[in-house]
Amino acid sequence: MGDNVEVGVYSLDKAKELSAELELDLVEISPKAKPPVCKIIDYKKFLYEQKKREKTLKSKATKVTIKEIRFGPQTDEHDYEFKKKHAIKFLQEGAKLKAFVFFKGRSIIFKEQGQILLLKLAQELEEYGKVEQLPKLEGKRMIMFIAPKKVK
Repeated sequence: MGDNVEVGVYSLDKAKELSAELELDLVEISPKAKPPVCKIIDYKKFLYEQKKREKTLKSKATKVTIKEIRFGPQTDEHDYEFKKKHAIKFLQEGAKLKAFVFFKGRSIIFKEQGQILLLKLAQELEEYGKVEQLPKLEGKRMIMFIAPKKVK
């Protein structure tokens, strides 16, 4: 098959002859079929168009950036508000947010405070983003992910 070629079953020699006549390439499309399916096309042009198609798909794909915000278990109100403003800005820009509370030394005894802090942040950022993962303790960090809401 191909441009200006009648669809049918041809011998290999006849197919090669047809492709030479049209000054195009004979390309095997599906070798496992009985008989194998070939196409008479300009192979360089085919590769070019395929590359172009892949490039447009890649450019349309969204690139997800993850921004991090770090808290201590006893972060005071001013620092919390300052970091919350940054979190809002990140979510409005379309970036994912990774908020975590880092426990140093014996501060691990304040796990509940860290969890309360992250849940408070999630509640206050509700209109900007959606919680993807609730606070979870991993080693000395309590991590929570917030994804931005889709802008309509």
